[in-house]
Amino acid sequence: MILNKNTKSTLLRFVILTITLIFLYLPIMTLVVYSFNESKMVTVWTNFSLKWYRALMNNDAIITAVGISMTIAVMSAIASVIIGTLAAFVMVRIKKFTGESAFLLFMTAPMILPEVITGLALLLLFVTLSDIIPIFSDRGMITIWIAHVTFCSAYATVVIRSRFVELDVSIEEAAKDLGAGPMKVFFVIILPAIMPAEVAAFLLSFTMSMDDLVIASFVAGPNSTTLPMLIFSSVRRGLSPEINALASVIVFVVSIFAFVSWVLTVRKQKRKERNAAMVKAALRKENTIAA
Repeated sequence: MILNKNTKSTLLRFVILTITLIFLYLPIMTLVVYSFNESKMVTVWTNFSLKWYRALMNNDAIITAVGISMTIAVMSAIASVIIGTLAAFVMVRIKKFTGESAFLLFMTAPMILPEVITGLALLLLFVTLSDIIPIFSDRGMITIWIAHVTFCSAYATVVIRSRFVELDVSIEEAAKDLGAGPMKVFFVIILPAIMPAEVAAFLLSFTMSMDDLVIASFVAGPNSTTLPMLIFSSVRRGLSPEINALASVIVFVVSIFAFVSWVLTVRKQKRKERNAAMVKAALRKENTIAA
Protein backbone atom coordinates (compact mmCIF):
# COMPACT_ATOMS: atom_id res chain seq x y z
CA MET A 1 0.00 0.00 0.00
CA ILE A 2 1.38 3.38 -1.04
CA LEU A 3 0.93 6.17 1.51
CA ASN A 4 0.32 9.71 0.35
CA LYS A 5 2.32 12.68 1.59
CA ASN A 6 -0.17 13.77 4.29
CA THR A 7 -0.44 10.24 5.69
CA LYS A 8 3.36 9.92 5.87
CA SER A 9 3.62 13.27 7.66
CA THR A 10 0.93 12.28 10.18
CA LEU A 11 2.56 8.90 10.78
CA LEU A 12 5.96 10.55 11.29
CA ARG A 13 4.54 13.00 13.84
CA PHE A 14 2.83 10.14 15.67
CA VAL A 15 6.07 8.13 15.83
CA ILE A 16 8.05 11.14 17.11
CA LEU A 17 5.38 11.90 19.72
CA THR A 18 5.31 8.28 20.88
CA ILE A 19 9.10 8.10 21.22
CA THR A 20 9.17 11.39 23.11
CA LEU A 21 6.46 10.29 25.55
CA ILE A 22 8.21 6.96 26.15
CA PHE A 23 11.51 8.75 26.73
CA LEU A 24 9.92 11.14 29.23
CA TYR A 25 7.54 8.90 31.15
CA LEU A 26 8.99 5.37 31.00
CA PRO A 27 11.53 6.08 33.79
CA ILE A 28 8.74 7.53 35.96
CA MET A 29 6.49 4.53 35.36
CA THR A 30 9.38 2.17 36.12
CA LEU A 31 10.00 4.01 39.38
CA VAL A 32 6.32 3.73 40.35
CA VAL A 33 6.20 0.01 39.53
CA TYR A 34 9.32 -0.80 41.55
CA SER A 35 7.98 1.14 44.53
CA PHE A 36 5.65 -1.86 45.06
CA ASN A 37 8.57 -4.30 44.97
CA GLU A 38 9.11 -6.34 48.14
CA SER A 39 12.83 -6.76 47.56
CA LYS A 40 15.29 -4.27 48.99
CA MET A 41 17.13 -4.37 45.68
CA VAL A 42 15.44 -1.63 43.69
CA THR A 43 16.19 -3.27 40.32
CA VAL A 44 15.23 -6.86 41.20
CA TRP A 45 11.53 -7.67 41.22
CA THR A 46 10.32 -10.31 43.67
CA ASN A 47 6.75 -9.85 44.96
CA PHE A 48 4.12 -7.14 45.16
CA SER A 49 4.18 -5.40 48.53
CA LEU A 50 3.31 -2.11 50.26
CA LYS A 51 6.04 -2.48 52.88
CA TRP A 52 8.05 0.47 51.59
CA TYR A 53 5.05 2.79 51.77
CA ARG A 54 4.54 1.71 55.39
CA ALA A 55 8.24 2.27 56.04
CA LEU A 56 7.96 5.69 54.41
CA MET A 57 5.11 6.70 56.72
CA ASN A 58 7.21 5.64 59.74
CA ASN A 59 10.36 7.46 58.60
CA ASP A 60 10.51 10.59 60.77
CA ALA A 61 13.43 12.07 58.83
CA ILE A 62 11.52 12.05 55.53
CA ILE A 63 8.31 13.37 57.13
CA THR A 64 10.26 16.22 58.73
CA ALA A 65 12.05 17.02 55.46
CA VAL A 66 8.74 17.07 53.58
CA GLY A 67 7.27 19.46 56.16
CA ILE A 68 10.27 21.79 55.94
CA SER A 69 10.28 21.78 52.12
CA MET A 70 6.52 22.37 51.89
CA THR A 71 6.64 25.25 54.38
CA ILE A 72 9.57 26.93 52.64
CA ALA A 73 8.05 26.38 49.19
CA VAL A 74 4.70 27.95 50.12
CA MET A 75 6.35 30.91 51.85
CA SER A 76 8.76 31.39 48.94
CA ALA A 77 5.97 31.23 46.37
CA ILE A 78 3.85 33.80 48.21
CA ALA A 79 6.76 36.22 48.64
CA SER A 80 7.93 35.71 45.04
CA VAL A 81 4.48 36.45 43.63
CA ILE A 82 4.21 39.66 45.67
CA ILE A 83 7.69 40.84 44.65
CA GLY A 84 7.13 39.75 41.05
CA THR A 85 3.84 41.65 40.84
CA LEU A 86 5.39 44.86 42.16
CA ALA A 87 8.43 44.50 39.90
CA ALA A 88 6.30 43.78 36.83
CA PHE A 89 4.12 46.81 37.59
CA VAL A 90 7.19 49.03 37.78
CA MET A 91 8.65 47.62 34.54
CA VAL A 92 5.47 48.03 32.51
CA ARG A 93 3.71 51.11 33.91
CA ILE A 94 6.70 53.26 34.90
CA LYS A 95 8.46 53.75 31.60
CA LYS A 96 11.57 55.69 32.63
CA PHE A 97 13.03 56.21 36.09
CA THR A 98 16.41 56.66 37.71
CA GLY A 99 18.24 53.37 38.05
CA GLU A 100 16.03 51.52 35.56
CA SER A 101 18.93 49.56 34.05
CA ALA A 102 20.21 48.51 37.48
CA PHE A 103 16.69 47.49 38.54
CA LEU A 104 16.23 45.28 35.48
CA LEU A 105 19.70 43.79 35.98
CA PHE A 106 19.10 42.91 39.64
CA MET A 107 15.68 41.39 38.92
CA THR A 108 16.92 39.13 36.12
CA ALA A 109 20.41 38.31 37.45
CA PRO A 110 19.31 35.25 39.50
CA MET A 111 18.02 33.65 36.28
CA ILE A 112 21.42 34.01 34.59
CA LEU A 113 23.88 33.32 37.40
CA PRO A 114 24.81 29.67 38.06
CA GLU A 115 23.22 28.27 41.20
CA VAL A 116 26.65 27.53 42.69
CA ILE A 117 27.60 31.22 42.46
CA THR A 118 24.24 32.31 43.91
CA GLY A 119 24.47 29.83 46.77
CA LEU A 120 28.06 30.78 47.62
CA ALA A 121 27.25 34.51 47.52
CA LEU A 122 24.25 34.06 49.81
CA LEU A 123 26.30 31.92 52.20
CA LEU A 124 28.96 34.64 52.46
CA LEU A 125 26.22 37.23 52.99
CA PHE A 126 24.61 35.25 55.81
CA VAL A 127 27.96 34.56 57.47
CA THR A 128 28.79 38.28 57.36
CA LEU A 129 25.40 39.30 58.73
CA SER A 130 25.41 36.65 61.46
CA ASP A 131 27.47 38.97 63.68
CA ILE A 132 24.83 41.68 63.35
CA ILE A 133 21.62 39.63 63.02
CA PRO A 134 21.74 36.52 65.25
CA ILE A 135 19.01 34.72 63.31
CA PHE A 136 21.45 34.19 60.43
CA SER A 137 23.99 32.40 62.60
CA ASP A 138 22.00 29.13 62.72
CA ARG A 139 21.20 29.17 58.99
CA GLY A 140 17.81 27.53 59.26
CA MET A 141 14.52 27.83 57.41
CA ILE A 142 14.72 31.63 57.29
CA THR A 143 17.97 31.64 55.32
CA ILE A 144 16.67 29.00 52.92
CA TRP A 145 13.47 31.01 52.45
CA ILE A 146 15.40 34.20 51.67
CA ALA A 147 17.62 32.33 49.23
CA HIS A 148 14.66 30.77 47.43
CA VAL A 149 12.81 34.07 47.20
CA THR A 150 15.95 35.59 45.66
CA PHE A 151 15.85 33.41 42.54
CA CYS A 152 12.14 32.50 42.43
CA SER A 153 11.06 36.15 42.32
CA ALA A 154 12.99 36.63 39.06
CA TYR A 155 11.00 33.91 37.32
CA ALA A 156 7.73 35.15 38.84
CA THR A 157 8.49 38.64 37.51
CA VAL A 158 8.95 37.34 33.96
CA VAL A 159 5.66 35.39 34.05
CA ILE A 160 3.59 38.24 35.55
CA ARG A 161 5.19 40.89 33.33
CA SER A 162 4.13 39.01 30.20
CA ARG A 163 0.51 39.31 31.36
CA PHE A 164 0.89 42.95 32.38
CA VAL A 165 1.98 43.89 28.87
CA GLU A 166 -1.25 42.47 27.39
CA LEU A 167 -3.61 44.44 29.67
CA ASP A 168 -5.88 47.07 28.15
CA VAL A 169 -5.01 50.37 29.83
CA SER A 170 -8.25 52.00 28.64
CA ILE A 171 -10.26 49.93 31.14
CA GLU A 172 -8.17 51.27 34.01
CA GLU A 173 -8.48 54.82 32.69
CA ALA A 174 -12.25 54.42 32.48
CA ALA A 175 -12.35 53.20 36.09
CA LYS A 176 -10.30 56.22 37.21
CA ASP A 177 -12.63 58.56 35.32
CA LEU A 178 -15.55 57.04 37.23
CA GLY A 179 -13.89 57.88 40.55
CA ALA A 180 -11.96 54.73 41.44
CA GLY A 181 -8.70 55.28 43.31
CA PRO A 182 -5.37 53.63 42.45
CA MET A 183 -5.75 50.86 45.06
CA LYS A 184 -9.30 50.05 43.96
CA VAL A 185 -8.24 49.98 40.31
CA PHE A 186 -5.46 47.56 41.16
CA PHE A 187 -7.53 45.14 43.25
CA VAL A 188 -10.74 45.35 41.17
CA ILE A 189 -9.42 45.74 37.62
CA ILE A 190 -5.74 44.77 37.38
CA LEU A 191 -5.48 41.91 39.87
CA PRO A 192 -8.39 39.82 38.45
CA ALA A 193 -6.99 40.34 34.94
CA ILE A 194 -3.51 39.09 35.86
CA MET A 195 -4.73 36.32 38.18
CA PRO A 196 -3.89 33.49 35.72
CA ALA A 197 -0.30 34.77 35.61
CA GLU A 198 -0.28 35.07 39.40
CA VAL A 199 -1.32 31.44 39.75
CA ALA A 200 1.23 30.33 37.16
CA ALA A 201 3.99 32.28 38.92
CA PHE A 202 2.96 30.79 42.28
CA LEU A 203 3.07 27.23 40.94
CA LEU A 204 6.39 27.84 39.18
CA SER A 205 7.96 29.35 42.30
CA PHE A 206 6.58 26.56 44.47
CA THR A 207 7.99 23.88 42.14
CA MET A 208 11.41 25.53 41.88
CA SER A 209 11.64 25.90 45.66
CA MET A 210 10.65 22.28 46.24
CA ASP A 211 13.17 21.15 43.60
CA ASP A 212 16.15 23.24 44.68
CA LEU A 213 19.18 21.37 45.95
CA VAL A 214 22.30 23.40 45.17
CA ILE A 215 21.41 26.72 46.78
CA ALA A 216 19.73 25.08 49.78
CA SER A 217 22.87 23.00 50.38
CA PHE A 218 24.89 26.21 50.82
CA VAL A 219 22.52 28.12 53.12
CA ALA A 220 20.94 25.29 55.14
CA GLY A 221 21.97 24.42 58.66
CA PRO A 222 22.19 21.00 60.33
CA ASN A 223 18.58 21.17 61.58
CA SER A 224 16.96 22.33 58.34
CA THR A 225 17.39 19.51 55.83
CA THR A 226 15.06 19.87 52.87
CA LEU A 227 13.58 16.98 50.92
CA PRO A 228 15.96 17.24 47.91
CA MET A 229 18.93 17.33 50.26
CA LEU A 230 17.67 14.23 52.09
CA ILE A 231 17.03 12.35 48.84
CA PHE A 232 20.44 13.28 47.45
CA SER A 233 22.23 12.13 50.60
CA SER A 234 20.22 8.89 50.60
CA VAL A 235 21.04 8.19 46.95
CA ARG A 236 24.74 8.74 47.61
CA ARG A 237 24.63 6.02 50.28
CA GLY A 238 22.75 3.69 47.94
CA LEU A 239 19.30 3.54 46.41
CA SER A 240 16.49 2.71 48.84
CA PRO A 241 12.99 1.52 47.89
CA GLU A 242 11.63 4.17 50.27
CA ILE A 243 12.83 6.81 47.80
CA ASN A 244 10.82 5.07 45.08
CA ALA A 245 7.75 5.12 47.32
CA LEU A 246 8.27 8.80 48.12
CA ALA A 247 8.69 9.70 44.45
CA SER A 248 5.54 7.70 43.60
CA VAL A 249 3.54 9.62 46.20
CA ILE A 250 4.78 12.91 44.74
CA VAL A 251 3.87 11.79 41.21
CA PHE A 252 0.42 10.71 42.40
CA VAL A 253 -0.27 14.03 44.16
CA VAL A 254 0.95 16.10 41.19
CA SER A 255 -1.15 13.98 38.81
CA ILE A 256 -4.28 14.61 40.90
CA PHE A 257 -3.68 18.37 40.91
CA ALA A 258 -3.00 18.36 37.16
CA PHE A 259 -6.16 16.35 36.47
CA VAL A 260 -8.33 18.60 38.65
CA SER A 261 -6.85 21.68 36.97
CA TRP A 262 -7.56 20.20 33.55
CA VAL A 263 -11.18 19.40 34.49
CA LEU A 264 -11.76 22.92 35.83
CA THR A 265 -10.20 24.45 32.72
CA VAL A 266 -12.39 22.36 30.42
CA ARG A 267 -15.52 23.27 32.38
CA LYS A 268 -14.62 26.95 32.32
CA GLN A 269 -14.03 26.82 28.57
CA LYS A 270 -17.34 25.05 27.97
CA ARG A 271 -19.14 27.59 30.16
CA LYS A 272 -17.60 30.44 28.14
CA GLU A 273 -18.63 28.78 24.87
CA ARG A 274 -22.15 28.21 26.21
CA ASN A 275 -22.48 31.84 27.33
CA ALA A 276 -21.15 33.05 23.99
CA ALA A 277 -23.68 30.88 22.17
CA MET A 278 -26.51 32.24 24.34
CA VAL A 279 -25.43 35.81 23.61
CA LYS A 280 -25.30 35.13 19.88
CA ALA A 281 -28.75 33.52 19.99
CA ALA A 282 -30.15 36.50 21.89
CA LEU A 283 -28.66 38.92 19.37
CA ARG A 284 -30.09 36.96 16.45
CA LYS A 285 -33.48 36.95 18.14
CA GLU A 286 -33.35 40.72 18.67
CA ASN A 287 -32.31 41.28 15.05
CA THR A 288 -35.18 39.07 13.87
CA ILE A 289 -37.72 40.98 15.99
CA ALA A 290 -36.33 44.33 14.82
CA ALA A 291 -36.58 43.21 11.20
